[in-house]
Formats: sequence, C-alpha cells, structure tokens
Amino acid sequence: MDVNRQKSGAALLSVLSNSTLVALKLVVGITIGSVSVISEALHSGVDLLAAIIALFAVRTAAKPADKDHPFGHGKFENASGTIEALLIFVAAAWIIWEACKELSHGGQVLENAFWGALLMLLSAVVNTVVSRTLFKVGTRTDSVALVADAWHLRTDVWTSLGVMTALGVVWIAQAVWQVDLAWIDPLAALGVALLIIHAAYRLTRRAARDLLDVTLPPEEEHWLQEYLGSHPTPVYGFHHLRTRKAGSTRFVEFHLWVDPQMSVEESHALGDEIVAGIKAKFPESRVIVHVEPYEGDR
Repeated sequence: MDVNRQKSGAALLSVLSNSTLVALKLVVGITIGSVSVISEALHSGVDLLAAIIALFAVRTAAKPADKDHPFGHGKFENASGTIEALLIFVAAAWIIWEACKELSHGGQVLENAFWGALLMLLSAVVNTVVSRTLFKVGTRTDSVALVADAWHLRTDVWTSLGVMTALGVVWIAQAVWQVDLAWIDPLAALGVALLIIHAAYRLTRRAARDLLDVTLPPEEEHWLQEYLGSHPTPVYGFHHLRTRKAGSTRFVEFHLWVDPQMSVEESHALGDEIVAGIKAKFPESRVIVHVEPYEGDR
C-alpha cells in the first residue's frame, strides 16, 4: 500500500506542476508572440495529459487481480506509457507545422523576449525537480508509467533550455544591436520538435514491448538461468523457461526435473523454496513451477 501511495503521489505532483506551466507558457507565449514558447505550452499540455494518464494508470494497476483480470492490472501502466509516447509524436508534428509556417515568413517580431527566456528557465528548474522525483519513485517501484512521465518532463527540460537560449539571443540582439533575429524563434521550435521525436521513439519501444509479452531483459533471464541451474540433487535441471512482464509484475514459468523418488510433499516444498529465491530477487513476481520426474539423460 505504501508503494501505491508513493506512485500516486508522484503522479499527482506531475499533474499539478504541468497544469501551472501550461497556463504560464500560454499567457507569456501569446503576449510576446513567440511560436517557440507557444510550442512549449503545447509540449507541457501533452505532458499534462500524459501525467493524468499516468495517474490513472498507476492507480488502476494497483488494483488486485479479479475475475475479469486474473493476471492483475499491471498492463495498464504499459498501455499508459505507449499512449504517452504516441502523444509526443502528435505534439512534435504540430510544432514542426507551426515552425515551418513562421520560417516561411521570416519569423514573427517578438516583444519582451526576456520574459519568455525567464519563463523557460523557471520551467526547466521545475521540471528538473519533478522529473527527478518521478525517476526516483518510478525506478524504485518499477513503474513504467512514472518512468515514461519522467522522460516527458526530462525532454521538456532540454527543450525549455533550448528555447531559453534562442529567446535570450533574440532579446540581446534587439537590446544591444537593434537587430531583429526573429527567425531564431521558429528555428528553436524545430529543434524542440526533433528532441521530442527522439524521446517519443525511445518511450514507444520501452513501453510497448511488454504489451507484446516480450521476454524479460537479457540480464534478468541470465540470472534466472544461473539460479535454476545452481540447485544440486534432487534437482536435475529445468526446461521450458518462459518469462514476461506486465507493469511492475514479472511472470516466470518453468519445468523442473527432480528425483522421481521424491514424494509430492517434498517436491512441493522444493518448489516453494526455489520460488522464494526468485521472489527475493524480484519481489513483484508471479512464479509457476511444473515439477517433472527426471528420466535419465535429456
């Protein structure tokens, strides 16, 4: 229960911070006429939607298994991460469209670019703090949804710093040399879009793999093989190892060859011992052991 509260609290923090940043970026972006700041507002709007989805996902994934979901609700987190990644692609496409239109007209003259740059600095600081919190909680609780949300905000940090730099250059050029470099603003928006696409691609691969019941990562599969192969007689080996993951829950299934003279009670106790060892390594796991009598070399 404590883990679920941590996950919900982190997701709620992301919702609140993104709501504030969306409002501030829209007001400032429209006021100074900056397409890059408005693009950042859209980016934060997508982050807000992603945070809401993540909040729903972690709360739903925490529900115990039921009649309709006998394997639990863990894949709600994977679905959340995949949807979040696809939303980033949509935001990037819109930013590219708007930036190209502005570039074709040489960019829009900016008023008070300094305030836009200052807001971007504030956004970068806030999202750095919140993303670190999400990464920390998401990694500790193995939450796909929170890690995906953290990557959203980490991307926002990079793009905010890029826009801040562009607006700073425009402001300095206007204030010191009376030169209009408005074209830098939509160019920075294009840079924002490229960074977003890169992050979205990584998120899509990471979140969607478990929806397809891909095996556990190689290092985890290797540990399982080493652990199962390390048991002495009456264990004679194992086969048909199958693994997958849903949210933070790992599913492990294998057949275990044992001494055919063992009683049902002894083989059951042995299976429980091996399962306990796997759960000590992967606490959030469901393990099924099929015990078989060993019949010579295989």
